[in-house]
Amino acid sequence: MRSVWALAAMAALSVLTASTATLAGEPKQGGILRMYHRDSPANASILEGATYSINIPFMGVFNNLLIYDQHIAQNSPDTLRPDLAESWSWSSDNKKLTFKLRQGVKWHDGKPFTSADVKCSFDLLMGKSQQKLRQNPRKAWYSEVNEVTTNGEFEVTFDLKRPQPSLLAMLASGYTPVYPCHVSPADMRTHPIGTGPFKFVEFKANESIKLTRNPNYWKKGLPHLDGIEYTIITNRSTAILAFVAGKFDMTFPTHITIPLLKDIKSQAPNATCVVEPTNVSTNIIVNSTSAPFDNIDIRRAMALALDRKAFVDILFEGQGDIGGTMLPPPQGLWGMPKDRLETIPGYGRDINANREEARKLMQKAGYGPDKRLAVKVSTRNIAEYRDPAVILIDQLKTIYIDGELDVVETANWFPKVARKDYMLGLNLTGNAVDDPDQSFYENYACGSERNYTNYCNKEIEKLFDVQSQETDIGKRRPLVWDIDKKLQEDVARPIIFHARAGTCWHPHVKGVTIMSNSSYNGFRYEDVWLDK
Repeated sequence: MRSVWALAAMAALSVLTASTATLAGEPKQGGILRMYHRDSPANASILEGATYSINIPFMGVFNNLLIYDQHIAQNSPDTLRPDLAESWSWSSDNKKLTFKLRQGVKWHDGKPFTSADVKCSFDLLMGKSQQKLRQNPRKAWYSEVNEVTTNGEFEVTFDLKRPQPSLLAMLASGYTPVYPCHVSPADMRTHPIGTGPFKFVEFKANESIKLTRNPNYWKKGLPHLDGIEYTIITNRSTAILAFVAGKFDMTFPTHITIPLLKDIKSQAPNATCVVEPTNVSTNIIVNSTSAPFDNIDIRRAMALALDRKAFVDILFEGQGDIGGTMLPPPQGLWGMPKDRLETIPGYGRDINANREEARKLMQKAGYGPDKRLAVKVSTRNIAEYRDPAVILIDQLKTIYIDGELDVVETANWFPKVARKDYMLGLNLTGNAVDDPDQSFYENYACGSERNYTNYCNKEIEKLFDVQSQETDIGKRRPLVWDIDKKLQEDVARPIIFHARAGTCWHPHVKGVTIMSNSSYNGFRYEDVWLDK
């Protein structure tokens, strides 16, 4: 099997091959793409965001150094394409990654893009600049980067402590735009400036987000749209009715449940609807440093109590995936095989036996039919979180845990769990790329901002480093499976299921691709056009 390095070298020589021939008919210029947005993001700064509620509306404002091909649904090392970088290359020891940058690119305010902007962006992410991000959920991605250096205005080098082939994958994520040096992090929250196909117009909290075409975009002829407008509608049923009535051209991506998809198709039979895995796991988070969940027996009991198939059947009519931390195959490149998964406690098929074992653990911890554990189950106030939280509360009753639903608005949810200001939570963990480094370091490394459970196992963290340095995918994959299995056995963040969700658009919307193993990476919209 070709190594990641070989694939990266091939990708460095490739060019973006999208053309009008790949789309349905000849693209037309003009028109506003109208969509609804599922909720109101806290701000407009992607670097500070921990939800794709920010990526979807604002990814089109920016460019990355490199990006996953926006016309290939499954992200992988061989779908990496140049963006602000024209090419990249590794040093012989695989510890220096150098990018040759595109010349003649302008920021939306007319200032030139240079290597200084790249250095500023990553110094900001690594916490090395005087200016600071208010939240920095992906700082752990760059823990192996010593420094970013410039060589003239159009070359930049990432100097690594050790080989890390997955750095390319993380740089291509929709969460990794390049920011301008001359705009402060505070201003990027309220009026983001990018180099991308669309320029920011306005963001009215709880109302709307508007973007307009960048007439000076460095990709000549793009974008096709005159702009994109998002109307914020938090009630999913209301939003879908508006889509069916023709008020919106497209639904919020990967937001439609399987039952609702059937409703849409019955009322708007000409609409195109696709269902894809989202690379978002629904999981339990516990504050493991505070009573009562500092008791490992209680955490293990909760994991044993889960009837994962019931979640999938109720919420997705069977169209969901059961797995560990990594997205299950075939869409996921790193997920455990089913036979290995079922050896993990709680994943076995005998739910009654699992729950009997769970009740024994709860009794060992001092709970039982006459002394039940009362807890608040915190979750974000959108349907994707609330619905499984209700099922979780029902299932926990079988092991003497009485849960009370505690819903939290989006703007407060991520700061709340990052502060560990909760007891027990139903959470969704979106992986920005389908790569173990992103998932392991961000969600499970000691001290990471997105390690919401305070889980810390230094021995397993050493294994993170071992798999991270492996350049052969065939050798790396079993190492990843071993780590994933240990994380589930440690009850680090019990994974309930991996969601599948639908996206719909009316026939006049052309050129849409929905990513199948990392939905966070496909919202540039520069090739989308309207055939009206």
